Amino acid sequence: MAGAIIEARAVDKCFVQPEGGKIEVIAPTDLAIYPNTIVALLGPSGSGKSTLLRILAGLARPSAGEVLWHGQALDGKIPNVAIVFQSFALFPWLTVLENVEAPLEARGMPAVERHRRALRMLDTVGLDGFESAYPKELSGGMKQRVGFARALVVEPEVLFMDEPFSALDVLTAENLRRELLELWANKKMPTSTIFIVTHNIEEAVLLADRVIVLGRNPGHIRADFHIDLPQPRDRKTARFIQFVDYIYTVMTRPEAEAPPLPQPTPSGKKKYQMLPHALPGGIGGFLELLADRGGRDDLYHLADELNMEVDDLLPTVEAAALLEFASLKEGDAEITPPGKAFGEADILTRKVIFREAAVKNVALLRLMENTLRSKSDHTIEEEFFHDLLDEHFTEAEVQRQLDTALNWGRYAEIFDYDSETGRLVLTDSGAEAKGPVE
Repeated sequence: MAGAIIEARAVDKCFVQPEGGKIEVIAPTDLAIYPNTIVALLGPSGSGKSTLLRILAGLARPSAGEVLWHGQALDGKIPNVAIVFQSFALFPWLTVLENVEAPLEARGMPAVERHRRALRMLDTVGLDGFESAYPKELSGGMKQRVGFARALVVEPEVLFMDEPFSALDVLTAENLRRELLELWANKKMPTSTIFIVTHNIEEAVLLADRVIVLGRNPGHIRADFHIDLPQPRDRKTARFIQFVDYIYTVMTRPEAEAPPLPQPTPSGKKKYQMLPHALPGGIGGFLELLADRGGRDDLYHLADELNMEVDDLLPTVEAAALLEFASLKEGDAEITPPGKAFGEADILTRKVIFREAAVKNVALLRLMENTLRSKSDHTIEEEFFHDLLDEHFTEAEVQRQLDTALNWGRYAEIFDYDSETGRLVLTDSGAEAKGPVE
């Protein structure tokens, strides 16, 4: 592997409080960024993602440790990098062309040369013909394209991107991600490495060759691994879903040691879904909130209104999506007709709707019901399912998965569970749902 472009050695960051105390935002961290790689940095809110980006980009000094650029200390020098921001950050009084020329002008480049390079880059990002437009005349996606062009026109060795798609609608964000990958794959970008900060797990797996997950209080690296998937990537493949589930587990279990990276599932071997640890009542409450907002809302906006972290809302949202009560894509949640029916139903009807959705969409609950129905006494030890899951999850995760499945199955009246004997018993409702065993 080629040498590191940027290397952080024991870098940490503290902020001094007015009363003199210190808050450690990033614990001592070692990190190296190599060429020809797209790196995604994820982590919960407050984990120091943007702070770490600014330190690596030379925009902020660490409180301790050092940052090296090609093996040499920065010492206040600005490396050959550029940044694309979430908020577009365009100058409203300048035209599109003038915005793209601005960093070249700041570097003292002659007018003719900077004009030529800016026009070429605008053509590369698909904005040919909009050179004379002002930012107020552009859509969000076009503004972000201007941001891309302005960052790339300086021909940075490393392109930093701080949640560049989060302020865009779902379709625009998806189009820009695809265009970014096309520029990268076709080597139309004058850059060696992309370092992107994101909240979006699917986005990270879709774009990145390497994913780094931070924990918080203070920020520290919990996982650092490579994505062994060729581009372009399909969200529906088993391996893609494995990576999404793994990152989700690391981010939502901050108190636990990060599990080992899952190995590819052998062809033909059944893989049970990772059940989000959410309660049926919480799922119903989320659907009621979503219905009250016209059936669709941005998760970050919803979490902000509820005065909670979006990471805390994710398990409930993921559960609703798994049950097909809601669809989730790039940060937007939209209620489905079954979800609307569930949210508006009385308690007994909710149980019926939940049972149908759970048996249809959750492989483990479907297996539990079929197993109970196939036995003459309609009862079985919980340990039977524990052993089946043991091949797919860690011991701690097996118990969490069983706890969630038992909670959902009992709520849906698929089965009863006796915690003293550890046995599951098929309920009358569960038997009636499929009819008698032949």
